[in-house]
Amino acid sequence: MTAGQPQPQPQPQPRYPTGLGTSDATTISLLGQNLAEDLMGQVGFGELAFWLTARRRPTAGEVRLFETVLVALADHGFTPTAIAARMTLFSAPESVQGALAAGLLGGGSRFLGVTEDTGRFLAEVLAEASAANAAGSAGSAGSEGEPLPTTDAGWDALAREALTERKAAKQLVPGLGHPVHKEGDPRTPVIVRIAREEGVYGPHLALFEAVGRMAPDVLGRALPLNGAGVCGAALADLGLPVELLRGFALLARTAGLLGHLAEELRRPIAPDIYRSVDRNAHYAPDEAP
Repeated sequence: MTAGQPQPQPQPQPRYPTGLGTSDATTISLLGQNLAEDLMGQVGFGELAFWLTARRRPTAGEVRLFETVLVALADHGFTPTAIAARMTLFSAPESVQGALAAGLLGGGSRFLGVTEDTGRFLAEVLAEASAANAAGSAGSAGSEGEPLPTTDAGWDALAREALTERKAAKQLVPGLGHPVHKEGDPRTPVIVRIAREEGVYGPHLALFEAVGRMAPDVLGRALPLNGAGVCGAALADLGLPVELLRGFALLARTAGLLGHLAEELRRPIAPDIYRSVDRNAHYAPDEAP
C-alpha cells in the first residue's frame, strides 16, 4: 500500500442476539443464569422447558399443571408414531435418533396434533368474543361490559355459538371425542382439577368445558373432551404460544418414544410386525375407473 492511500477500516463483526444460551471458556449461561451454579440441581426439566419458551420463570402451580400435561401426553400405547419409531429402529438399529425422529414426524392432525388444534380453536373463539364485546362496549356510552363471560351460563352461550358456526361450516370441532375413551377420557378431570387447585384455571379451559356441555344440543350427540385437547386448553391458559403447543406435545411424546425404543431393545415386536405384513401381502390390481 502506497503512502497517502486511505487505510482500510476494520469491518464490524456480525452479532447474533439470543436470550437463551451462551458460553465462554469458563462459564455457560442460560436464560441469563449461570447454568452450573444457578440451574443445575435446582431447576427441574419441566420448569426449564416452560422457562425457555415463555421467557419467564413459572410459578410452582404453573409447573405442576405443565408437568401434568407432559405426563398426560407422554404415551398412549401402540399408536402409529410408536410403531413407526419401533420399525425404524428395527430397520436401522444404529440410528436411535432416526427412530425418535420417525415417531415425532408422525405427530399430526390425528395423533398429537389435537393439542395445538384445540388450543388454536379456543384462542380464536376467545379473541373474536373479546373483540366483539370491546366493539359493543365502545358503541354504548357509559357501558363497561365484560370482555369474556364470568358465569357458566355465559360460557355455555359462547360455546353454543362457536359450535353452531362450526356445524354450519361443516368443520370438525377439535378436541371432541376419542377413538378409545368413548365414555370419557380419564385425563380430563385430573387436568381440570389440578388447574383449579393451583389457581391457573383460565378462559380456555372454561370455554372447552362449556363446549363439552353444549355439544349434545348443537351436534346431536355427547362427545367426551379428548384429554389431548384439554392439554391444549391448559397450555394456552398458562400463556404459552398456541403456535408452539404441538411442540410441547412432541416434547412429552419424546419420553414415551424413548421408552418404546428401550422396550423394543429388550422385547422386540417390530420383526413380528414386518413378517406379518410381508408374509400376508398379496397382489391386488387397482380396479379400473
